[in-house]
Amino acid sequence: MSETPSAADAETKNPAPQKTGDKPKAPVKKDENFFSFLLWLVLGVLALRSFIISPFNIPSESMLPRLLDGDYLFATKWSYGYSKYSLPFSVPLIPGRILANQPDRGDVVIFKAPPGNHVDYIKRVIGLPGDEVQVKSGQVWLNGKPIPKKRIGDFVVPVSPNTHCYAPRFQKMDVNGKAFCHYPQFRETLPGGKSYNVLDFGPSDANNPWGVDADNTQTFIVPEGHMFVMGDNRDNSMDSRFPAVEGGGIGIVPQKNLVGKAAVMMFSTDGSAEWLKPWTWFTAARWNRIGSTI
Repeated sequence: MSETPSAADAETKNPAPQKTGDKPKAPVKKDENFFSFLLWLVLGVLALRSFIISPFNIPSESMLPRLLDGDYLFATKWSYGYSKYSLPFSVPLIPGRILANQPDRGDVVIFKAPPGNHVDYIKRVIGLPGDEVQVKSGQVWLNGKPIPKKRIGDFVVPVSPNTHCYAPRFQKMDVNGKAFCHYPQFRETLPGGKSYNVLDFGPSDANNPWGVDADNTQTFIVPEGHMFVMGDNRDNSMDSRFPAVEGGGIGIVPQKNLVGKAAVMMFSTDGSAEWLKPWTWFTAARWNRIGSTI
């Protein structure tokens, strides 16, 4: 017995003619997909760096002992709000400062340094608006009271391309003949309980272009909307103790200049790596520092 063909079979054998007005869709070019991907990638990176986190490298030893030359860290951008300084190249797209939060004493902050407001600095917040800050004989006084400063064990760091001892008296050799820097280290505790370590090499003087004795300063009163910041390496930091001069001190810093809060270490190198010797890329890394919080 023969079967009657179904409607579906009929359509398969005799497809309906294409309408005269229909045009085949043009295939999407691979180049268009690639450039679209690149555009979204760039926009994503810009948004991430502007509003979430941003990398920052430590180019000096002004924040010893916590931060070493050759450290690379992430800073959180949302911690203190946003301004034009939150954006790459300080593009003036954000008027004033939005979602503003004041830092806490003891925070390690990244900011654009006065007077030019174009160079990133990293320091620790010591004084907030209304605070009186003074240094006497190397000890910080806050609102008329000395910040407790306790001598602890020396800070010891190996000599490397990124680390040199400030004076021969600080350098010592271990049993294997490797050179280390041994620096006097102290523990400071701010009101509220925030503690951190600082270095102090002894009495200083006013033998600098600004005539400032960093161990014995005037009393600074922090204005509204500002902050008094200092480096943890007290004898090697051009900070709020020094007047804001291009290439010199930074004075008392406006909080609108804040870029972010130092958060976590992402990498650290002692500077001994060489491009033509790939194994040194690993031996130069300070692996024990990676992932530590600031």
